[in-house]
Amino acid sequence: MALTPRLDLRQTQSLVMTPQLQQAIKLLALSNLEIETFVAEALESNPLLEMGEVRREAGDDTPTADPQEHEATPDFDGEAALDVADHALDPERAPGDAGDWSRADTGSGAAELPDLENRSSGGPTLAEYLCDQIGAVAHDAREALVAVRIIGELDEAGYLASDLRGIAEDLGVPLAEAERALARVQSLDPTGVGARSLGECLALQAKEADRYDPCMARLIDNLDLVAAGDIARLKRMCEVDDEDFADMLAELREYDPKPGLAFGSAAETAVVPDVLIAKSDEGWDIRINEASLPRLVVNREYYLELKSGARDKAAHGWLNEQLGEADWLIRALDQRQRTILKTAAEIVKRQEGFFREGVTAMRPLTLREVAEEIEMHESTVSRVTSNKYLACPRGTFELKYFFSSGVAAADGEGASSEAIKARIKTLCDNEDPKKVLSDQKLADMLNAEGFDLARRTVAKYREAIGIGSSAQRRRQKKLANL
Repeated sequence: MALTPRLDLRQTQSLVMTPQLQQAIKLLALSNLEIETFVAEALESNPLLEMGEVRREAGDDTPTADPQEHEATPDFDGEAALDVADHALDPERAPGDAGDWSRADTGSGAAELPDLENRSSGGPTLAEYLCDQIGAVAHDAREALVAVRIIGELDEAGYLASDLRGIAEDLGVPLAEAERALARVQSLDPTGVGARSLGECLALQAKEADRYDPCMARLIDNLDLVAAGDIARLKRMCEVDDEDFADMLAELREYDPKPGLAFGSAAETAVVPDVLIAKSDEGWDIRINEASLPRLVVNREYYLELKSGARDKAAHGWLNEQLGEADWLIRALDQRQRTILKTAAEIVKRQEGFFREGVTAMRPLTLREVAEEIEMHESTVSRVTSNKYLACPRGTFELKYFFSSGVAAADGEGASSEAIKARIKTLCDNEDPKKVLSDQKLADMLNAEGFDLARRTVAKYREAIGIGSSAQRRRQKKLANL
């Protein structure tokens, strides 16, 4: 067979991820704060975009901009476009029938909505609070400068995690000078900040309370024995009787092991819910929090003014390109809201027990189950539930919170791992201090309640929620009863 050049025509199918489709996928995964930044950049770059008001017609369930300002193109289907893109990434999908449940819309109604004041206090950070004080106690400007550097090295709990010698070398000052500056920091309010260990933190607070005698010093120097519950040895070391030892422990418990946590963090941001849930006569009122998102419109009058002034083909082309981008962005943001609302409505339907009874009534739920019910791809649901929050009478929760694995239960529906953890915590909190429950006993009690759990599973859940072993809890309860 001769090897000669030739031309062949072949027909193939492929999915092209257009820049607009990539942008729609990106918008779906962004948080409210990131959306605000994105919209601000769009307003700066596109002269036809401006902030607009939402107008609601009677009986209309979806937010619409003034038709004089924005006209949607009827052939746009954002959900379908996103779903096609997700199919290209993972073609494995098992569609189900979409269920119509509850009343879900994006407007504001007469139903009482949950309180949205789930925000940070807005007060000063620990560093700001300490820096405001240092000028009044520092010996001179040089000492204040070193102290401010030390304050900048404190962690959120108020501890100095960095090596003081390294700080002194960086600033080019003697170690003794850095130690004097640290002493100034440790004299500030709240007492205990600037400590390099838990023992030093408690000692600073004991000194402030004028309780740092030799007996208390020995107690603080042996916190490992306190944690182990070795009471007899501690009393011998401290040379005190039962009554004095009980007073010392009570004093120690009043100290704050993490004094810095009373202040806000510089990185702390407000949590603004995307979806609002309220009880109504018809079930649950599920609404998009319109206050959390800016509304964009196209300024048609300005577009016509610019168009009349365009002198050449390039100017007309640029103007039409800006108009197309503005229209598409508005539709993409609107589709994002609809997708979030549809997903949230299905979550509320599946986890209705949680909203009525609390975490103990949560059911196992997977992304695939929700995706199949609302006829979208699992990857799309994953993006929708990332960094999105739901506010309900029980508090504000990330949408991801409602997805968890589960175990078999007597009712045949299974129980969420979050519900199991809540039940374990309740059993441990209410256990008799003299008869602390072992993991096997906890497993037996849960099995009697209808949960199919092995001892190892109970231990895993117990450790996940920060509850100690039966031996650790026995020591803690023993100390608490002194």
